[in-house]
Amino acid sequence: MVLRRDRPGDQEETIMRDRDAPARIGVIVYPGIEPIDLGGTVGVLSMARRILPNLGDAVIAAEAGPVRMAGGLAVVVPFGVADAPDCDVFVVCGGPGWPEAAQDDRLLAFLRGRRPEALASVCTGALILAAAGSLDGRMATTRRAAVGAEVTAPLDLLATRADRVRPRAAAIVDDVVVTGGGVSLAIDTTLYLIGKLYGADACQDVARLIEYDRALAANAQALGVVAP
Repeated sequence: MVLRRDRPGDQEETIMRDRDAPARIGVIVYPGIEPIDLGGTVGVLSMARRILPNLGDAVIAAEAGPVRMAGGLAVVVPFGVADAPDCDVFVVCGGPGWPEAAQDDRLLAFLRGRRPEALASVCTGALILAAAGSLDGRMATTRRAAVGAEVTAPLDLLATRADRVRPRAAAIVDDVVVTGGGVSLAIDTTLYLIGKLYGADACQDVARLIEYDRALAANAQALGVVAP
């Protein structure tokens, strides 16, 4: 199963409708990701399997083994980029470790080797996609506000990190590459990807299952979902 466009301006077609059909979402992590980004992706996928039994996930880092997240919690990552399984889409997490990850040649080479329609990000993961050249000439979003010691908001910084990128303040931007807004909007982005794989009804059913359907609708209305 692939997500595809027939022409650059077309909307992606959801070509998987059978809820028993297999699919896999890869989640890209690195030292310093925010735990909420991992929970907003892998946690949602875990719950989604109650109604989509063959929806798998694969957590991937530059190399397999323990990865320490922001706040000190560590996760044992089963796959490195050298042995990462095939996935329908790869989602890059965000977090304060993104500047170092954006200079990791192993991660960047891995992302450059993927089809654009098989790439996505949550929060500041978009800045890593930008470093890989995956957002050149596209609309994209990321976290809107500066936090703590940050001088520049990630959304403003995005404009300096990719060639002709068009930053948009939104919950989700789907311009071949799917990029999601900050922090808890990882949940919205993961649900959106589920919808692209299995259809809008499956997306809504998973949202209801995790008691997020009202928040999903409110975020889409307040922030927007941009799909040119």
